[in-house]
Amino acid sequence: MLRREFLTSLAAAPLLTAKSRIDRTRISFISDEAAASPADSVAFAKQYGLKWVELRDVPGGGGHYMRQSEEKLKESAKLFHDNGIQVSFLNSPMFKITLPGSEPVFRKPETADAREKRLAKHKLEYDRRKEDFQQAFHAAHVLGVDKIRVFTFLRTAEPAKLNQQIADVIGEMAEMAGKERIKLLVENESACNVVSCAEVATFMKMVPEKTVGINWDPLNGTSQKELPYPDGYKLLPIKRVLNVQMKGHSLLDPEKKLDWAGIFQSLASDGYKGEIGLETHYFDGTKIDKSHASMREIFRILES
Repeated sequence: MLRREFLTSLAAAPLLTAKSRIDRTRISFISDEAAASPADSVAFAKQYGLKWVELRDVPGGGGHYMRQSEEKLKESAKLFHDNGIQVSFLNSPMFKITLPGSEPVFRKPETADAREKRLAKHKLEYDRRKEDFQQAFHAAHVLGVDKIRVFTFLRTAEPAKLNQQIADVIGEMAEMAGKERIKLLVENESACNVVSCAEVATFMKMVPEKTVGINWDPLNGTSQKELPYPDGYKLLPIKRVLNVQMKGHSLLDPEKKLDWAGIFQSLASDGYKGEIGLETHYFDGTKIDKSHASMREIFRILES
């Protein structure tokens, strides 16, 4: 390329501000994927110079962070604060259940008794949703995070028919969240009713509340035969994407790798200001090792 052509291409390219550029200051990770204890999660963050952590289950056991006692929550908040770490996202399990009146398709064969117990358990969770969300809001306040994950119920044979009903339920919770100055982020989980970017785009039109955003996991969309990037990405209401997650498989496995360099560039060009969290997601006993390998690959991509 001639020097004049090169300078012309630079002038035509979108300028990236320090805030929009994706670098290691924007990288987070789900702690129970990368560590065997809360202290280990801090050590992991320090090893890679990370300032953010996503929370789900307490590493090493102890249940979900949103269900911890006041004392335990304050201990966790102090641990992160004292080590210069902030919580970017609270991965709640809310609404990863059967929507009453529906029947999931992605379930192993179950006996009539098992099905009855599942439906009863999920209905109980659904009925106490307000109490559970209030518990999640309180945990978020103590931990200093203002974004909480929410699912769209277990996937059915015709998920689009449930969109409005699900949107109404999430909208009701979003009204509560707004009073707490918290945003609910809909995740495109492959086991749930909203998965592909096309489905996300359609669904988000039904939840106009400003307190509802998107937690985008590109690899999940492949379960619906979607090419997450660039095809799926173009469909997203990108201004409503408030958190992004990376599966380890999309970084390490040749057959599942995604164009993260392109995704980072597009997010930056489109003004994305949130964090990007590693969800290692290996279930063969290697998740901590794979977390280290994934983080090294993330930095290789960023530095290249």
